[in-house]
Amino acid sequence: MTSSERTSVLTLLARDGFGDLGDADALLTELAEALGLSREDILRGAQHAADPDGALAALARIARRDATAVAEALTRGGSALWRLLGASTGFADFFLRHPAELAHLVGPEVPLPTAEELRRELTDAVGADADGFAATGDESAWVALRVRYRRMLARIAAHDLGADDAVAVLAPVAASLADAAGAALEASLCVARTRVAGGAPGSGLFPRDQVAATQLAIIGMGKTGARELNYVSDVDVIFVGGGDPQLVEQVGESRVIDIATRLAVQTMRGISGMEIEPPLWEVDANLRPEGKQGALVRTLDSHLSYYDRWAKSWEFQALLKARPLAGDRILGEAYVAAVQPKIWTSAARENFVDSVQRMRERVTDHIPAAEVPYQLKLGPGGIRDIEFTVQLLQLVHGLTDDTIRQRGTLDALEALVGAGYIGREDAATFSHDYRVLRVLEHRVQLRDLRRTHLMPQQPDGLRVLARASRLADGGPGVWALWEGIKREVREIHVRLFYRPLLSAVAALSSDEQQLSTAQAHDRLAAIGFRDPAGALRHIGALTGGLSRKATIQRHLMPVMIRWFADGVDPDYGLLAFRRISERLGDTPWFLRMLRDSAGAAERLTRVLSGSRYIGELMEWIPESVAWLDSEDQLRPRPGVALQEEARAIQTRHETVVEAMRAVRALRRRELLRLAFGAVLGTLTIDELAQGLTTVSEVTIQATLRAVRRDIVGAEDAALDFSVIAMGRFGGGELGFGSDADVLYVYDANGLDPQRAHDLALRLVAGIRTYSEDHRVPFELDADLRPEGRNGPLVRSLDSYTEYYRRWSLSWEAQALLRARGVAGSVKLVGRFMALADEVRYPRHPVQQDLREIKRIKARVENERLPQGADRSRHLKLGPGGLSDVEWLVQLWQHEHAHDVPALRTTSTLDALEAARAAGLVPDAAAQRLHDAWRLASRLRSANTLLSGQTSDVLPTDRGKLDGIGRLLEYPPRSATLVEEEWLRTARRARRDFEKLFYG
Repeated sequence: MTSSERTSVLTLLARDGFGDLGDADALLTELAEALGLSREDILRGAQHAADPDGALAALARIARRDATAVAEALTRGGSALWRLLGASTGFADFFLRHPAELAHLVGPEVPLPTAEELRRELTDAVGADADGFAATGDESAWVALRVRYRRMLARIAAHDLGADDAVAVLAPVAASLADAAGAALEASLCVARTRVAGGAPGSGLFPRDQVAATQLAIIGMGKTGARELNYVSDVDVIFVGGGDPQLVEQVGESRVIDIATRLAVQTMRGISGMEIEPPLWEVDANLRPEGKQGALVRTLDSHLSYYDRWAKSWEFQALLKARPLAGDRILGEAYVAAVQPKIWTSAARENFVDSVQRMRERVTDHIPAAEVPYQLKLGPGGIRDIEFTVQLLQLVHGLTDDTIRQRGTLDALEALVGAGYIGREDAATFSHDYRVLRVLEHRVQLRDLRRTHLMPQQPDGLRVLARASRLADGGPGVWALWEGIKREVREIHVRLFYRPLLSAVAALSSDEQQLSTAQAHDRLAAIGFRDPAGALRHIGALTGGLSRKATIQRHLMPVMIRWFADGVDPDYGLLAFRRISERLGDTPWFLRMLRDSAGAAERLTRVLSGSRYIGELMEWIPESVAWLDSEDQLRPRPGVALQEEARAIQTRHETVVEAMRAVRALRRRELLRLAFGAVLGTLTIDELAQGLTTVSEVTIQATLRAVRRDIVGAEDAALDFSVIAMGRFGGGELGFGSDADVLYVYDANGLDPQRAHDLALRLVAGIRTYSEDHRVPFELDADLRPEGRNGPLVRSLDSYTEYYRRWSLSWEAQALLRARGVAGSVKLVGRFMALADEVRYPRHPVQQDLREIKRIKARVENERLPQGADRSRHLKLGPGGLSDVEWLVQLWQHEHAHDVPALRTTSTLDALEAARAAGLVPDAAAQRLHDAWRLASRLRSANTLLSGQTSDVLPTDRGKLDGIGRLLEYPPRSATLVEEEWLRTARRARRDFEKLFYG
């Protein structure tokens, strides 16, 4: 061959799509000599191969084993062979094992095999007789079955690959694949009958007449049942057993089920067992009652009994696609007919949507993170999203509308359009996207004839996929197509499921599909609204009319309904949103922000459906919606800025009433800001505690200034007065709903003692009166003062000094461990703290005092728990709760702080770390105590945010527990996880507490 001729040959190879031209040229030379064909004859059809290099290499390998078979196949119709080998190395391996099968390869012009043809071909392969027994029960029958199945699979693939439009033929191809699976199971059952009846040497277990009289129906589930199967997929089945009445009477039902079970096991082995010829696919029977733990075969009555008494909602969704697939047709049809009423009433079951979502998440939770961008089936915008949406719509509306009770996804879409549940344009786009995704899935599975749902990650793989599917030009084009469909599927999911809800309550354009009020009610109930009628009223109020506000709300509402439904309490969230919208009216910035902001509307639905505390505050501060559009606005304001604002309030308002009204507004506003941060996860628990403490300090300081200005005149200006923070307030550890523990102290500074005392009492009364807030209670609790509730509400510094030095009890010294000045005279605070240090950090602790602290702790545990409360769930006083950690740390502080300066802190966790560093507690125990204290604090605040009410008890209600979990950033439906984590964490901390505190 001359240089110019060689160049021409290589040019032709490049034109046909070959990449490695040198190897291709050499292989062509080898094939031409081996087959006796010209290069032109061999290459005829090569341009149709997705991977010409791979196809040519496969032809060479097969020809080395059987050149005649390859030559005849190329002569008879080379394009089909090139297409098949270029798209599938799996079929290349099959023809290498069985070159003679090339004689049966047909072109795309041959129609797809019918279900009857497939059944006849595969049962003939095992020599089945009229009674359903194979000619032999040895392994050769299974080999014959698998070879014949792959022959028919090659015919289906040739038709698919040769079609002008792979998307258009997706449905019939998938149906043919499902029919082939059913035929394979039928043929394998024939072999199983022969084996169980003794057809295989040494394996006879039951008389042939008993096997013949035993009924076994194989029910196809999932894609198999819906006739929308992949090339290589698990085939989900359920086995139903029975027998001729005479046989049951003769040997008993138990023996009949034994025979049926043996038949089922052997049938599965014939498909999936490791024999000489590779398995076809996995037969998965795990959708049966009780899953893997349940009996493989049950009678029809046993199935129905289970579904009536124990089945979960997701099990009825799984039955949506059930179809008699193989075996006894009459028994199979009886099974499907019996479960139909149960399927279509499942949407009325309690927690229906929750169970459906669990079924979906069960197969998506374990996707490796690296695979998510490539997941055609399970990833965001993938096949599962479409199937889930369609099935949920079917189950919601199928209760009253039997026209949408379809097995197949595409058939169901058409039915949903016809019944008016989906708009035609959206459904058409959804249908097209589904078919494209399925074609891509088919092509990636054909490549190696193995089960996969991942897009190729390498450029070569994407190039082959693009050529095999003919959906795009080149690898980048097919990837761009995939990315676009993912985005579109997610968007259409919203439109299909949520937007039609508005048709029941709002005036929509004529091309919108209309739902009746009853249908909208059912759909709202299905997605989690407990009061669908109320939700419909709210939607109607928000979207009704012709105003600009109503128009924008109509555009927003479908998406917002979905976000509300994903939240903890959709009903309250929607109600609160309506109230806020009505308060803001037609405020331009509000509507503009909801429409245009990237995340404000979603954040708004999240905080409203997740927290009644927030919802109630936002009704009074509706303008706070604007903060949700800015990360900076969701951060706590510095204490200095709050102090400046509070001081400015005092200069603007002359009366204490007016000043305190403004101070209360400041406090509410900043509490709401902190609540936003807590719910949206922008604040840590430490930042939240510090923020709440700062707000309380500023409020008390502003209140004291306003009250003092009103009460203390110039003649009494010498009076010093201060407020001392105690407890969690003193420790800077406040949570939502925490009381502010305080002490009040004064110094007459030369004033008449009685006059000074009277003024101090009036200041305390004023602080307590004007700090009250009926919207967000602010409880100033002085019970930690000397003598507790029986002692004077306020004392002079001299009185405190005399009391602490002469009569102080151990608990009073312990209470001072978290004392910290927060308002009033700085000089007086300094003097009081010096006194406190003498009492709380004694040079020589009295052992009797330490014993008394332990005794009081035991008494508190027994006496202060609310009657009937579950001790293990009390976050403050229960085992392993806040009290355990705080009392243990305070015991160490009282005993060792004089010698260990790091222990002189009002912070529980800082003191715990100091104790660890000083060797007072082992590292592991310190970590367990730390974890318990932080978790209890977080749970306590989350409980208040969720319900709007303060409680120290972890609720037992699963919905509330799930809501608390969501606020703590657990995944949805984590009620059990929240409960178990607290009980486990508290149990471990309690063991350490008992060992360290009492030991």
